[in-house]
Amino acid sequence: MKNLTVIGVDLAKNYIQIHGADSRGKCILKRRVKREQFIVFMANLPKCLVGMEACGGSNYWAKQLIELGFEAKIMSPQKVKKYTSHNKNDYRDAEACAEAVTRASMTFVSLKTDVQMEVQAIHRIRSHYVKERTALMNMIRGLALDRGIAIAKGEAALKRHFLQLKESNLLSEATKALFNQLENDLITLNEKVDGYTAQIMQLSKMDEHCQRLETIDGMGPITSTALIAKIGNGSEFKNGRELSAYLGLTPRQASSGDKQVLLGITKHGDRYLRQLLIHGGRSAVNAAMRKDKKTDAFVKQDKHSAWIRALATRIGINKTSVAVANKNARMVIALLKNQKNFDAALAH
Repeated sequence: MKNLTVIGVDLAKNYIQIHGADSRGKCILKRRVKREQFIVFMANLPKCLVGMEACGGSNYWAKQLIELGFEAKIMSPQKVKKYTSHNKNDYRDAEACAEAVTRASMTFVSLKTDVQMEVQAIHRIRSHYVKERTALMNMIRGLALDRGIAIAKGEAALKRHFLQLKESNLLSEATKALFNQLENDLITLNEKVDGYTAQIMQLSKMDEHCQRLETIDGMGPITSTALIAKIGNGSEFKNGRELSAYLGLTPRQASSGDKQVLLGITKHGDRYLRQLLIHGGRSAVNAAMRKDKKTDAFVKQDKHSAWIRALATRIGINKTSVAVANKNARMVIALLKNQKNFDAALAH
């Protein structure tokens, strides 16, 4: 064990597979331990480099190993996958982690602080209740349509029709009672979503980084706090392009030789963050296209808005929304590293 220089760890719910290698890559440790025995077992090993895939619990175990004196690194599963051989199993996954963590080209996932974990938890809970609310509204519309009542999309239209559902002669008293209960459930979900939204708003006001990011067009408290919870101060990224690629906002390539072919965005990385950025990009496009009713002139005349309008004219609203999201992601790193607020003139 004295020659142990790198350890690959495959994390699981109940058992953890360990693969240790020396400086030449030769396997000198192969062990499968229970979750409760993992830290005790690792404490008796020489302190060295440890690699593991990013998954549920990887942030916790990495912090525990760092406290023991190890150099723990977390890697994206997509980047580790190319080092795995055929016939997947836990041992081969641990072996791939040990191989991948030693590569000079490997990029690592930054460890999250306790504050980041708390903010991320709030976002996940809020997102869960938003999905539940959407599913409930869709179910109510479906049940009403079975009774011959068509309701348009959106929460506002649904609220207007609740009174009609209660007073409709097409429904029995038992059915009206069901719709009344569903209305109460919808009110409860709205209160939960509003409560978590208020917490996010409060957190954004207390964080200097969030306030700086919110100066970007299309970047609000929800997007800024979600970004900070994910990337921290952005120190893991060399430039804005890396963050944009990390979030899957850059084009896929099918290039060969002199033929350069760019396709749609890769959609890699965090889907939730990418969704927020694209929604924010669409909001920025709408703001840039807004006109004064009296003068018929565009309300926003800065360089950034002019660029958005020119792009929308050339490629359309939807593609422009994604392009703005891509540019916003790049500007995030610039603002965090330079500690400056957004300036439309400097952005172009």
